Amino acid sequence: MDTFLSICIGVGLATACGLRVFIPLLVTSLMAHFGHLPLGPGFQWMGSYTAVMGFSAGAAVEVAGYYIPWVDNALDTIATPAAMTAGTLITVALMTNMDPFYKWALGIIAGGGMAGLVQGTTVVARGASTAGTGGLANHLLATVELIGSILVSVLAVVVPVLLMVFILVALVFMVRRLLRKKTPVVAVSV
Repeated sequence: MDTFLSICIGVGLATACGLRVFIPLLVTSLMAHFGHLPLGPGFQWMGSYTAVMGFSAGAAVEVAGYYIPWVDNALDTIATPAAMTAGTLITVALMTNMDPFYKWALGIIAGGGMAGLVQGTTVVARGASTAGTGGLANHLLATVELIGSILVSVLAVVVPVLLMVFILVALVFMVRRLLRKKTPVVAVSV
């Protein structure tokens, strides 16, 4: 697989890890199991039948947990480091023709970073939802996150370059929006 495409697929799947940890792992496992995604040396286990079953069970438990009041907020505490780890793992696993140092550096920075950024955003959204609605809107948020994770995971495999362009445009939009909202610092005279 072309290195650029493998990076795009890996970062796309890592981005989906920020929404649900196990959905992108399951998609990666299924695609590798059926021979549609080559995995790097040492990562072929992700395409095994055992891995498919394990990631399926993990996905089912994770999805169900986000529909239980207060468990969803507790899951966010666990999901943040787990999403970053899964994002790194997926990105590294898909880079087959790269020096290990660069592979792991890119996996940690791009894969883990994107997963952490998206997961951090969902933690803030769930906290605001819980505070603003007493948790009543959390089911809707959980459904949107689940659909988003499935959609981004599938798009990462089917149209990885297009998804990367979308992700980059979204990042630029978010940074510009944050910079516009930046409030000036007022100097205090003594």
